[in-house]
Amino acid sequence: MKENLFSEFEEVSAKQWKQKIQYDLKGADYNETLVWKSLDGINVKPFYHPDETPQPVRLAPSLGWNITEQIYVSTAEKANRRALDSLRKGAESIWFLLPSEETDLQQLFQDIDLAEVPVYLKPEFASEAFFLQLDKQVKKPSKVHLQFDIVGHLARTGNWFENKTEDHNVLNILLQKCENLDSFLSIDAALYQNAGANIPQQLAYALAHANEYLNHISEQEEVPKKLKFQFLLATGPNYFFEIAKIRALRFLFETLSSEYNFEAECDILVQPTRRNKTLYDYNVNLLRTTTECMSAVLGGANSVCNMAYDAIYHKNNSFGSRIARNQLLVLKHESYFEKVANPAEGSYYIETLTHELGEKALEIFKNIEKGGGFVTQLKEGIIQRKISESANREQEEFDEGKLVLIGTNKFPNPSDRMKEEIELYPFVKQKPRKTLLQPIIEKRLAEKTEQERLKKEEQINSEK
Repeated sequence: MKENLFSEFEEVSAKQWKQKIQYDLKGADYNETLVWKSLDGINVKPFYHPDETPQPVRLAPSLGWNITEQIYVSTAEKANRRALDSLRKGAESIWFLLPSEETDLQQLFQDIDLAEVPVYLKPEFASEAFFLQLDKQVKKPSKVHLQFDIVGHLARTGNWFENKTEDHNVLNILLQKCENLDSFLSIDAALYQNAGANIPQQLAYALAHANEYLNHISEQEEVPKKLKFQFLLATGPNYFFEIAKIRALRFLFETLSSEYNFEAECDILVQPTRRNKTLYDYNVNLLRTTTECMSAVLGGANSVCNMAYDAIYHKNNSFGSRIARNQLLVLKHESYFEKVANPAEGSYYIETLTHELGEKALEIFKNIEKGGGFVTQLKEGIIQRKISESANREQEEFDEGKLVLIGTNKFPNPSDRMKEEIELYPFVKQKPRKTLLQPIIEKRLAEKTEQERLKKEEQINSEK
């Protein structure tokens, strides 16, 4: 018989802990001293106790996560060669960015086992012919995911691919004729994080975004019995909050989709955010992406695609890609991040955060639906205004030094020189164009600071 080593200790209630803490504070106010409020509107307590923890969110056991590599398809031959090389070096999934519908799919997929290797395809176009050709090219069972997201394109660019009617017609064709793709419904929620939305907003907008498709599908005469929805998320630096965010999204989507008359699955692909990445002291980006990938894994992502430490200013290069891939390989095979299913389940802190973030997101979601739905509120500019308000609050904290980016607004190295390193324009691009609505713009926190430092570099160089 095993002896219970803790039987001689009395249980300590949450009330008793608070009394002890209050005594040790010697008259200082508990809430003002120890409770802080996040930018997400969550009051974070100094301790969490089972007496005050809600019922755990029950999620389906995780079946592991894939190390994913993103590849821009300039030509099918080059992209295929790079994909095969990445798979040999440890990648387990490939994410192709497709700029052209002229891409040779047979060449692109050559020697890739589509029944074993998850492949994500993000097109920059809406082509019925190409999508049907893609479905014909792959065979059941396949793990090929088409990231067709007409609402996301509207939110990002301010325009439909063609127009509302034609874009929905292409979606209808996929619903009616797509047989071999693992999924084709995609929700790009990374856009909202990268633009500065707080976590409850990200969750609510992802849910309302998905609900546009759920509503549309439910109105069709013939509805597939089972559909898989892909969510693209970006994880930020708030480690535990980001774990809870992914868990809350699964729970919220499961709750929402259960209201419709078909079975809906959820596949989550996660990237680190661009919002906190910096041009100067760029090696700190390695630390940022590592913790953000850790949040993705512990939150239950299906696939994780890391960002190279130099991605904001360098063109794609083998060294940056190798380091990004190796970060995930270390997490998976040396840190054993694939050994435990749902590792966050039961954590008092994370379970509480999951519920609190979910409740706040659900409140926002209900208001969006009362206001006519996600697309309607995009057209009215409400979503853009809410994100802008949140982004401005975060920007103010960065500008005041309350939100710290090491090497940028704290402990900057004055001898850093980046002017000659820039291969890609790292700031928001101003391209005036006619749009149906105001697009949601991604912007990094450090952009203004970096532009000022680059100007100083120019002045120093001109004085020499």
